[in-house]
Amino acid sequence: MKAAVVEGAGQRPVYTEFEPPRAMPGHSLIDVTASALSRIAQGRAAGTHYSSDRRYPFVVGVDGVGRLDDGRRVYFFGAPVPFGAMAERTIVPDTQCVPLPDTLDDVTAAAIAIPGMSSWAALTERARFVAGETVLVNGATGTSGRLAVRIAKHLGAAKVIATGRNAAALQALLKAGADAVVSLQQDDADLARALEPHFRAGVDVVLDYLWGASAQTLLGAAAKATPGGRRLRFVQIGSIGGADLPVPGAVLRATAIELMGSGLGSVPLPGLLGAIRGVFDAAAPAGLTIDTRTVPLSAVGEHWGDTSSAVRLVFTMRGD
Repeated sequence: MKAAVVEGAGQRPVYTEFEPPRAMPGHSLIDVTASALSRIAQGRAAGTHYSSDRRYPFVVGVDGVGRLDDGRRVYFFGAPVPFGAMAERTIVPDTQCVPLPDTLDDVTAAAIAIPGMSSWAALTERARFVAGETVLVNGATGTSGRLAVRIAKHLGAAKVIATGRNAAALQALLKAGADAVVSLQQDDADLARALEPHFRAGVDVVLDYLWGASAQTLLGAAAKATPGGRRLRFVQIGSIGGADLPVPGAVLRATAIELMGSGLGSVPLPGLLGAIRGVFDAAAPAGLTIDTRTVPLSAVGEHWGDTSSAVRLVFTMRGD
C-alpha cells in the first residue's frame, strides 16, 4: 500500500510503499480517506513529542477518518506502531473508533477532531466545567481557540472572554459567541489592567493555548483581582507563546488558582475519544466550523512543514 513513512528522527516523511496491516483480534482494519496534519503528528515523526516511542521506520499520522470493511464511516485514533493514519489502509483497536454522523463529511471530521477535542476535554474532563460559569480563552484567534469559544457557549458558559493578537479575528469572535475580547497587542502592564476587571467580575475557567508571557500576565492579574476564595481553574493546553513560565509563589497563595494541564496523558484516552464524539455530535447544532485545505498524500513531503493557525491541512488518500 502507499503511505507516508518517516525513516528516522528529523527526516520528512516520504510517500512510498509500506507493508499493509493484517487483521488482529480486537482491532479494525480501515480504508483511510482523510488525515489532518497536526503538531502531535509532526512531533511524533520528529521524535520530540512526549508520546513518541522513537521507533523507526513507521507510518506518520495519529488520527484520521475512513471506512471499516462493512462500509461504516469512523474517526480513528492511535494505530499501533509501525502503522499510522497517513496510509491507504491502517489498523486501530476497536475501542478507538468513533462513528461519524451523516451530517459531517470526512475532511471536516478529520480536521475538527483534535482542535475541537482540546477545549471539550479541558472543560469537561479537567476543569469539570458547570453550565453557567465564565470561561476565558487565552489565544482564541487560532483554530483551536475559535472552536473553544463556540464549544464553551454550547456547553452552557454564561460568559466567554477571548484574548488574541489579531484585531479582525477578535471582532469576528464577538459575532461567534464571545461576550468580550481583550487584545494581547499591548504591553504587560496595560494587558494586566485590561484583564483585571474581568477577574474582578469573576472567571471560573481559563483555557490557555499560549503559555509564555501572556499566561504569566494573566495569572498575575487573576491573583490580584479575583475575589478572595473564588476558585479559578487554569487549564494549560498549548505552548505556542513559550515553553516555560516562572510563576511566583505569591500568585498561588493570593487566590484559589488550580493549575492543570489537558492532553494526552493527563486525560485518559476514553475521555479524549468521548470529547471527540461530543464535538462531532455538536458540530451541526453548535455551528462548529473549521477552514481546511486538502492536498493528496502523495505531496506529503512538500507540505509536511505547512502550519497555519487559521487553516488546517488535510491529506486525502489519493495518489495523484
